[in-house]
Amino acid sequence: MNFYWVTLILLGFVHLHALLLNLPWDVPFYITFLVVSLTLYILFRKIRISFFKPDLKWNVALFLIQLLLLLPYLVMKTSWFYGVFLVVFMGMECVRWEVSNRIEQLYKENGQFEEERAQLMETFRIVRSERHDFLKHVSSIHYMLENRHHEEATAYLDDLVDGYEETNLSIKGERGSIAGILHQMYSQGKASGVTMIYDVDMPLSTLPIPDKKLVTLLGNLLSNSIDASIEWQNHYGKSSNVTLQFYKRSGLYVLICQNPSLPIPIHILDKLYQSYGHTTKGEKHEGLGTRVIQDTVTDHQGLLDFVYRDEEFTVKIKFPAIH
Repeated sequence: MNFYWVTLILLGFVHLHALLLNLPWDVPFYITFLVVSLTLYILFRKIRISFFKPDLKWNVALFLIQLLLLLPYLVMKTSWFYGVFLVVFMGMECVRWEVSNRIEQLYKENGQFEEERAQLMETFRIVRSERHDFLKHVSSIHYMLENRHHEEATAYLDDLVDGYEETNLSIKGERGSIAGILHQMYSQGKASGVTMIYDVDMPLSTLPIPDKKLVTLLGNLLSNSIDASIEWQNHYGKSSNVTLQFYKRSGLYVLICQNPSLPIPIHILDKLYQSYGHTTKGEKHEGLGTRVIQDTVTDHQGLLDFVYRDEEFTVKIKFPAIH
C-alpha cells in the first residue's frame, strides 16, 4: 500500500510538472512535489482503497499503461495538450479506486455468504441429528419408566429438553439464514458462559428487512453484547446474560438487546453509533459494528436509541411495520 502511494506521488509529479512547463515562468520542482504530495495526503485520509491478490494483475496492467502515458513527454514538444495526459491519469486512478473498492465489497459479501451458509448447514445438521435420535431417546425414557427409574428418567428428560430448547429458540418460525445466525450466537454465548435469552413474540424474520441486512444487524448486535458480557463476567467473576427481545406494538416492530457492560467512557458513548472507529473492545477492534448497525437501521427507516446505566447496556431499535 505504501509503494502504491509513493508511486502515485511520483507519477502525479511528472504529469503536473510537465504541464506547468507551459507557464511563462519556471515553477520550482519542489513546489510541484509539495502540491502533489499534499493533495494525495488529503485523498489518503479521505479515500479508503484496498488491494486483493486476485486483482493484483489488473493493478499491474493499469500501472504499466500509466507508465506508457509518460512516453509522449519524451517525443512531444511542451504543450498544453499535456493536460490531456494528466486528466487521463487521474481518470484511471478514479477507475482503480472504484473497481478496487467494489472488489473488496464483493469479497466481503462472498465471505459473509459462506459464513451464513456454514451457519445454516450447522443448524440443519443439528436439527437432523436431533430428529434422528429422537426415537432412541423416547425408547430410553420408556425403558426407565417401565423399570420404575422415575428420578433417572426425569433427569434424562430435563437434560434432553434443555438441548431441544436451545435449537428451538433459534429456529422457531425463522427463515434459514436468520435461524443460522441466531443459533450461532446462542452457541457462541453458551460456549463462553454467557446465558442467551431470546424473548420473542414472533419470528425476527417478520421484520421488513432483507435477510442479508438482517443477518448483519443481528450478528453485530449480538456479538457486541456477547463480547461486552464476557469482559464483564471476567472482571467480576459472575455469570452474565444477554437478552434479545422482539415484539410488535402500535404499528412498530421493537427490537431490544440488553447486556452487562464495564464502564464506558463518555467520549465513546457520545459517538458510539455515529461514526466508525469508536469501540469499547480495545485497540484490536476497528469499531465498525456499531456504525453498521446504525446504517442498517437508518436505511430501513428505523430509530435507534441506547441507554447505559448501572453497568447495563440497552439498545432499543424500532422499525415501522410496513412491508
